[in-house]
Amino acid sequence: MNYSNPSFQSLYEEAISLLVSMIETPSFSKEEEKTGDLIADFLEKMGIKAHRKGNNIWAFNKLFNPIKPNILLNSHHDTVKPNAGYTKDPFKAIIEDGRIYGLGSNDAGGCLVSLIGAFCYFYEKDIPYNLILAATAEEEISGKNGVESILNELPELELAIVGEPTLMQMAVAEKGLLVIDATVKGKAGHAAREEGENAIYKALDDLNKLREYQFKKESPYLGKTKVTATIIQAGSQHNVVPDTCTYTLDVRVTDSYTLEEALAELKNILKAELNPRSLRLNSSKVPDDHKILKVGKMLGLETYGSPTLSDQALIPFPSVKIGPGDSARSHTADEFIYFKEIQEGIQGYITLLENYFQLP
Repeated sequence: MNYSNPSFQSLYEEAISLLVSMIETPSFSKEEEKTGDLIADFLEKMGIKAHRKGNNIWAFNKLFNPIKPNILLNSHHDTVKPNAGYTKDPFKAIIEDGRIYGLGSNDAGGCLVSLIGAFCYFYEKDIPYNLILAATAEEEISGKNGVESILNELPELELAIVGEPTLMQMAVAEKGLLVIDATVKGKAGHAAREEGENAIYKALDDLNKLREYQFKKESPYLGKTKVTATIIQAGSQHNVVPDTCTYTLDVRVTDSYTLEEALAELKNILKAELNPRSLRLNSSKVPDDHKILKVGKMLGLETYGSPTLSDQALIPFPSVKIGPGDSARSHTADEFIYFKEIQEGIQGYITLLENYFQLP
């Protein structure tokens, strides 16, 4: 499709208009009601029936047929809060040098409006798959009222395409996240005498092991599972040997492990009592025989494993992460996306789906 094609140009202009409105409507995680309204109103304006649960909006293609397999097009409309380094108004869509600046422009507004453009392109077409569009909430905090809350409203999926800024390359695997609160017990005593059992020193034994620890299994796409100590707390008085020390571990888990398996391996080497905060945020990996990998190869897309977390972690079906924009810009001051990237995003999603439809 040529960018000068009137139908494509119309989709592109509508996508830009929606992105401008989204940037200028604050939508922090758990506070996305107004951008939810914008997206629902946009779909209704395009003649598409929108469904809603909380701040999640979804729609089905016009010729939806329960017999056909299903593909989900998903991205999020929540944002983080702007950091202190902004020099431009984060809530104003500022256009300069072929770019559109504003909070959420790159992560993931550009991806979402590009997916919406592709969905609108196919909406009335007779295609061999059902397409489901989902603009979801709470992605930035992996909240329970985001995509996870609408999965029971959707049919079984053959594939989910998750829109995140990847320079339109295809992430076919993604690390999961396991946050662990660890507690080490000692025995209180007076610091001036040889009394007690210092919980800090016992915790140090654990932390020294973790500093050098290598998990036993390695992933071809995602490499090594990584554990990092990020918080430690102990003691309340300078003259009392502390009887408790707590520390927190951030574990980025590859597809070589389930979260439970990674937890069990750590329990085998540490003295602390380990309590995971959640076992929801799983790693993901597209099966080696899935045809989305063939399509990626046909189109010359780079395939890679992503270290960053997205809604892939909460979608229990094969998924890939791909979208316009650059992950390096996410959560940075003066966030932006190029207009050209949105053009290429809409076209890229359309081309990806057209090729997917053609394969047996």
